[in-house]
Amino acid sequence: MSIPSDLLASENITFEGAIALTQSLLSEIEADSLRDSYASRLSQAQIQQAVASLVNTHNGARGFFVTYLTDDRHLADEPSPGVLDALREAPEIVAELLVKNLAMSAAMVVYHSRHHKPEMAAGSQRVQGRSRHLIQTLQIPACQTLAEQMLENLRTGQGEYEQFFDRWGYDGEQKVAIGSALSEAIG
Repeated sequence: MSIPSDLLASENITFEGAIALTQSLLSEIEADSLRDSYASRLSQAQIQQAVASLVNTHNGARGFFVTYLTDDRHLADEPSPGVLDALREAPEIVAELLVKNLAMSAAMVVYHSRHHKPEMAAGSQRVQGRSRHLIQTLQIPACQTLAEQMLENLRTGQGEYEQFFDRWGYDGEQKVAIGSALSEAIG
């Protein structure tokens, strides 16, 4: 059974297009989870193919993660084998985005907590937990390397990620939260 073409990303997919495609894919996966397994529209191999088509490009991967990690459904809490296998197919792109998503969500928990926005803080906490879970489950060596580089940058104030921290204007408390989240993710 071939995958429906409307669930495959093109090489030139836009960020917005990747968000829309991921939303469609998640809706289909959710619908399948409510059906009898013999009536499922998508196999794990087809889910893998659809996700892989997204994460093989930077725009596709960004759109996938922004949707997958923030989605209100519980699909991302226990990723399916098809999703995990697809993420392993693009280790460099996936590792960079997972480490950055972990860092950004940890910083946003602090930000939203300070501004007395518990729902927003809870959403950032969910993204942080899902990112950490994926990093730990996937065991992509590049995740470990990038997280270590980011931790070193936090310790020394210099390195590959200084521009990233400056761009987002993270303060000391946010950087402590980022360091804690990274350390927990990579052990």
